Amino acid sequence: MSTVQERLVALRGEMEKRGIDVYVVPTADFHESEYVGAHFMARKYITGFTGSAGTAVITREEAGLWTDGRYFVQAEAQLSGSGVTLYRMGEEGVPKVDEFVEEKLPENGKLGFDGRVVNGDWGEKLVGIAEKKSGSLHMDEDLVDLIWEDRPALSKEPVFLLAEEYSGKSTKEKLKELREAMEKEGAGYHILTSLYDIAWLLNIRGGDIEHVPVVLSYLVLTASECVWFLQEEVVDEKTAAYLADNQITIRPYDSVYEYVKALPGDACVLMDKKTVNYRICGSLDQNITVVDKQNPTLLMKAVKNPVEIDNTRRAHVKDGVAFTKFMYWLKTNIGKIPMTEISASDYLEERRREQEHFLDLSFGTISAYGPNAAMMHYSATPETDAALEPEGFLLVDSGGHYLEGTTDITRTMALGPVTDEMRQYFTAVCRSNLNLAAAKFLYGCTGYNLDILARGPLWDTGVDYKCGTGHGVGHILNVHESPNGFRWKIVPERNDSAPLEAGMITTDEPGVYFEGKYGIRTENELICHKGEKNEYGQFMYFENITYAPIDLDAIDPEQMSGRERQLLNEYHAMVYETLSPYMTEEENEWLRRYTRAV
Repeated sequence: MSTVQERLVALRGEMEKRGIDVYVVPTADFHESEYVGAHFMARKYITGFTGSAGTAVITREEAGLWTDGRYFVQAEAQLSGSGVTLYRMGEEGVPKVDEFVEEKLPENGKLGFDGRVVNGDWGEKLVGIAEKKSGSLHMDEDLVDLIWEDRPALSKEPVFLLAEEYSGKSTKEKLKELREAMEKEGAGYHILTSLYDIAWLLNIRGGDIEHVPVVLSYLVLTASECVWFLQEEVVDEKTAAYLADNQITIRPYDSVYEYVKALPGDACVLMDKKTVNYRICGSLDQNITVVDKQNPTLLMKAVKNPVEIDNTRRAHVKDGVAFTKFMYWLKTNIGKIPMTEISASDYLEERRREQEHFLDLSFGTISAYGPNAAMMHYSATPETDAALEPEGFLLVDSGGHYLEGTTDITRTMALGPVTDEMRQYFTAVCRSNLNLAAAKFLYGCTGYNLDILARGPLWDTGVDYKCGTGHGVGHILNVHESPNGFRWKIVPERNDSAPLEAGMITTDEPGVYFEGKYGIRTENELICHKGEKNEYGQFMYFENITYAPIDLDAIDPEQMSGRERQLLNEYHAMVYETLSPYMTEEENEWLRRYTRAV
């Protein structure tokens, strides 16, 4: 197994052969997916950093990795001694990736990247940097592939159809609506490369990204044709019949490049350059009119239909049962039987797998004890697997995919005595979560307008968390879904600042993270609904659909206002009422205590 330093030497050797001065390796597949399959983990391979987000830039002398605040602690540890420098995105004085590329690219130099893993929008910016330096480009080759021995093959997992009783809308209806949206834009062609949007549109799910049930594919839609480019061997007889019934033609995965090259010069193409890769964008005839807008499917799938909403509530009841049984086991057995971060996480997964229609975890469970929880996206490994003691906090962020929907929940649990400081911050995080969930607001508000409700109790103490407060949730798709979210400042690349629409589902997950000490996060999911409409406009509110106790062992009611205590008591009464029919007598006795009024 070669080291990161050896891989960098090998990569620089390939760069030298081609006269490349700067080479960019993003965390991306050919579809701008947030998480990527094993085949696409080139950035992880070349830097050794395992987080889900980051960009590597390699020059002849230097190597840098850019990642966000969720991963600073983890990246620092993983990059130590590798020859790769950590650049903390968003921190004062830290250059952006493009600024660094521009600074390091010499006059008349050559800039390299694989045009399939860079989106059209960013590709154009990189091309602009090269032009500014009178330089040239090398975009048609994946250099990491040349040095990556035993690289995993492209995933080809089986696909399955999502029946209308779960999707709430037929593919025929969805295609009709999408064609109407194309017509409004005057587009004869729509190039769709987002795996989530394709899966939603076709009511088909797969397994080509771990915990994300999508199919590696591209899709081109016209007024009369729907062409799906995929690895054809994954299509069984049942799926083939379904596709034929919906007048969907299949073609080989890679043939999309030749297909788009052949589109006529007088065509009008609707596509989102932020998700369509640069090679596809660059393959289009230069005379083609491109309508560069976000995919209409983005908003269509973010606004859940009534069937999806009813099903999602059912999924959350199952998930709440699984999580609460786990919490009961954890709290009653800590100190009596040996437990570690991984064994606790395994026990929780077993409880989820017992639920009817369970499909998969919605992401790798974060089970983080003590100081490990200060890393927002910590992942326990056999090397780091901490033993759980009857003291301090265990933070567990987890979720599941069921045929009915997708869940995401975080609870921080006191395993024994906690300090006054820990209790203070645990209570502040709980208040933050409750205040946002109770928001009543006018239509047109975005998560950007409401985020202060969650951060307020923490900002009052001079503390903040370096991430958004919440994200949209996909329906048996990616657990992080655009375009809705909660965030205190607009981060364009996150695309999560859209107005909150009735039917959107967004997480509410404030937290605190003290390096070397502990982390606390409390996360529920909220459905947005229309409230009353009057002379001031359309009011909106949230429905909380996550059902599990917030650990009263770490709450200090004295720090809460009367209204906040009422909100917590109402939430816990709902949790008890929802879950008690599914619990044993002993579990219910425990649940009554942990959902009591404070």
